[in-house]
Amino acid sequence: MSIFHSMNTSASALTAQRLRMDVASSNMANANTTRATLNENGEWDPYRRKMVVFQEASNDFGSFLHKAANKSPQTGGVRASEIVEDEEPFKLVYNPNHPDSNQEGFVEVPNVDPLKEMVDMMSATRSYEANVTSVNASKSMLMKALEIGR
Repeated sequence: MSIFHSMNTSASALTAQRLRMDVASSNMANANTTRATLNENGEWDPYRRKMVVFQEASNDFGSFLHKAANKSPQTGGVRASEIVEDEEPFKLVYNPNHPDSNQEGFVEVPNVDPLKEMVDMMSATRSYEANVTSVNASKSMLMKALEIGR
């Protein structure tokens, strides 16, 4: 195991949490977008909420080699495997003056809940801060180890 393993693990988490914050902010920015994608019928669909899916990032050859040699498994942190769309149905809002309203006067609006997005944003921010603290602690320990060698 490398002496920088903990820093690499935290760095992968920092990257993943930054993507999670970017996706949450994109969801917030498009919370009122009623014309985001063109469907197969040639009609506009509202914006769909997006979510990040994480998975362990130890699918490289080295992790399989360590596992085969019965050594301690070397984890590689986390990575974003994909960004998926939330399949929750769109919300219907009564607004007969809206250009996208249907015959009954209802408009399909995005399935984005600003409260849920803010909670996701705060959670990602806290996780990001925790990983920054971990990187700083690792850096401090490595600096103290170098001072011992003097």
